[in-house]
Amino acid sequence: MRISVIGCGYLGAVHAAAMASIGHEVVGVDVDVKKIDMLSRGEAPFFEPGLQEILTEGIASGRLSFTSDLAAASGAQVHFIGVGTPQQKEGSAADLTYVDAAIDGLRPFLRAGDVVAGKSTVPVGTAARLAERIAPTGATLVWNPEFLREGWAVQDTVDPDRLVAGIPAGAAGERAASILRAVYHPAVAKDTPFIVTDYATAELVKVAANAFLATKISFINAMAEIAEVTGADVTQLADAIGHDVRIGRRFLGAGIGFGGGCLPKDIRAFAARAEELGRGESVSFLREVDAINLRRRERAVQLTVDALGGSVFTKRITVLGAAFKPHSDDVRDSPALDVAVRLHGLGASVTITDPAAIPNARRLHPHLNYVTDRDDALRDADAVLLVTEWDEYRRELSPEHAATLTTGRVAIDGRNGWDAAAWRAAGWAYYGMGRP
Repeated sequence: MRISVIGCGYLGAVHAAAMASIGHEVVGVDVDVKKIDMLSRGEAPFFEPGLQEILTEGIASGRLSFTSDLAAASGAQVHFIGVGTPQQKEGSAADLTYVDAAIDGLRPFLRAGDVVAGKSTVPVGTAARLAERIAPTGATLVWNPEFLREGWAVQDTVDPDRLVAGIPAGAAGERAASILRAVYHPAVAKDTPFIVTDYATAELVKVAANAFLATKISFINAMAEIAEVTGADVTQLADAIGHDVRIGRRFLGAGIGFGGGCLPKDIRAFAARAEELGRGESVSFLREVDAINLRRRERAVQLTVDALGGSVFTKRITVLGAAFKPHSDDVRDSPALDVAVRLHGLGASVTITDPAAIPNARRLHPHLNYVTDRDDALRDADAVLLVTEWDEYRRELSPEHAATLTTGRVAIDGRNGWDAAAWRAAGWAYYGMGRP
């Protein structure tokens, strides 16, 4: 099948390469000429495990191409919309400028029977509005939200845990759903759940999923706040309640909270849309979810200040991590980078290291000190902070080895990823999040 993907950022580039990897002929379109040039050369513009391999293979096979000319989408049977929906500069609502522009730009090239599949995360009600705009072309809009995890995006695209298609009522909608099943034929053949529903439900599935995950993370961080004033251990608490199959242990890791380009802006946009619909009280708890999340960053900073005797001024602090999560170079709303910036603002001499995210972090905060090599970054530090749980920091760095490099013996575990007893036994003053 011939497919176009409009928008070649994180979502679109992965989707285009993944669709080519399962046999489709794909053209990716984006207005960013520099990005298109990189992709056309087979170079991934960001770090995502597995992307480079399928990108290289797709370009070499001739099934995958990229261009800045939207006319190249002409002749495709299915057009995926994968542009960004960032938070508005003034306010919490989603900015739909890029979605609207993609639809308007695509309309002249649509034919009767084409399927336009929206993948961008949008406020409920957007799909119905966009469907009216493409109706005169004879094409059909479906809403097919993405559920990608950064670090696992290729796998989640090729082998998703579920597929959702929001369609209009009638024969055109049923036909569009059938075409979408053909697009995702390997997953459908494996009996992956394929949920066909209306536009509004499909839009809500995505934001509801993100809201639930954010709430679960902030819940355990709220418990960490209670643990810190009672002497309880939030990691043991999470283990205990996680054995309840109704709760589960995943996403119950207390620490400095969530970040990235999805959860923070999506829960804010969801709350803003609920206000517009006159049901703001229904998701008012998301405001507190957001507030708890931001408080944990400040808590990590305060732990460091307290551990260093009440001041970090001129102290040498090594921050292990810059990306918002491991297996990613994404620093958008990164708690790790936020903590580093706050400590720098208090007068600390901060050194940041990360296996993948240093170039992006440096573009955002060029005034900070970045060191690529982990051991070089640790050298002569008064305190060490774990803020992104890369394996080379969490599992492969022993407290004994770290002690041979640093001047001080203060360990701040912002992800509760280290063995507290082992670090203390090696002579470190260990401080966790919500741990005694």
